[in-house]
Amino acid sequence: MNAVKSEPPDLRSIRALLDRKEEQNLSPYATPNSRAVRRRAEDLLTEGYRQAFSADADRILHSRAFTRYIDKTQVFYLIRNDHITHRVLHVQLVSKIGRSIGRFLGLNEDLIEAIALGHDIGHTPFGHDGERFLSQLCREHGIGSFHHNVQSVHFLDCVERKGKGWNLCLQTLDGILCHDGEVHTPELAPHRTKSFIDLQAEMTAKASQIGTELIPMTLEGCLVRMVDTVAYIGRDIEDAIRLGLIGRPDLPAASVAVLGDSNGTIVFRLATDIIRTSHGNDFVAFSPEVSEALRQLKRFNLERIYLNPHMKPHSALLQDLFKRLFDRFLEDLETRRVDSVIFKGFLNGMSDDYLERHRSAEVVRDFIAGMTDRYFLDLCPDDMRPGYLPNDNYGGVNPR
Repeated sequence: MNAVKSEPPDLRSIRALLDRKEEQNLSPYATPNSRAVRRRAEDLLTEGYRQAFSADADRILHSRAFTRYIDKTQVFYLIRNDHITHRVLHVQLVSKIGRSIGRFLGLNEDLIEAIALGHDIGHTPFGHDGERFLSQLCREHGIGSFHHNVQSVHFLDCVERKGKGWNLCLQTLDGILCHDGEVHTPELAPHRTKSFIDLQAEMTAKASQIGTELIPMTLEGCLVRMVDTVAYIGRDIEDAIRLGLIGRPDLPAASVAVLGDSNGTIVFRLATDIIRTSHGNDFVAFSPEVSEALRQLKRFNLERIYLNPHMKPHSALLQDLFKRLFDRFLEDLETRRVDSVIFKGFLNGMSDDYLERHRSAEVVRDFIAGMTDRYFLDLCPDDMRPGYLPNDNYGGVNPR
């Protein structure tokens, strides 16, 4: 006897059911998918039956900019060591740690993942040094300072898909813009009333006004901002120890007493503290004791790792290379040198909307910011490229 075939399910109805269940199960302070806001409405062929923030995470994961994470510096550049953290690992760590904490707090894990995966999309080659070099050039050419969080939103909204953008949700883009993990913030509460107009205003303010502080509109965005620090603070220490820049006994004793002296212990204790301090509240926070220990550890990292002169012997050369490439591509645009790589590799097929809305210096900014470390070096003159070191650590040699 033949089985009776059932009618295929209405996937939109299933999605609606998931949205309803989600609102019942999530914290009252969470951001359910039903509140997601896009610039443009979408049909079944685009967002389809996927919940909104899940679709955002998928789009970021499949973006060309995400693919380039694999050869983007996190902290240490021009180092031949497969165990040193690159940007692609960092964003995965932020996503995993954030989703784990978010589950305990009853937050939307899809939104956490989308923000985490996209938060560093706009980073330049060679990390914060590259960001500093490019920012100076942008100011010199009258287009404002460069900030990787602003550039991350710009890439996903205006550059990806040949200028069409991904039409990501406001809550996702806002979390990416406001993720500033370098600022030590013991507690964050969301500023929920925002629109796409507010998003653009905050991007403009960040690029033009030094010290502009941005607060996420969702509790998920607040969490990712906190977790950005959780993910990098201990990992950078392990990388610095591996490269011989510091030793484990060098870590500040007061911080070690509270947080431990290994990345695993630091992550566990910070994550546990966030859960205990934040559960059931409309804010994300560290306890006072843990916040102070983290603040001291961040200061240690800044002084002993990020500003360590042994990290930067090629800094002046890289700065010169940034200027040379910027000037070269700007000239190529202004003289319409169509055989230039900026035409063939970046502008080819770009939408008219992008071309009409961006000055030449802004196009060059977007092109350079999107480069991987290796691609950047490949475009530099042969006799000026700093080579990758053959050694596995800094141990007594020039680290660059």
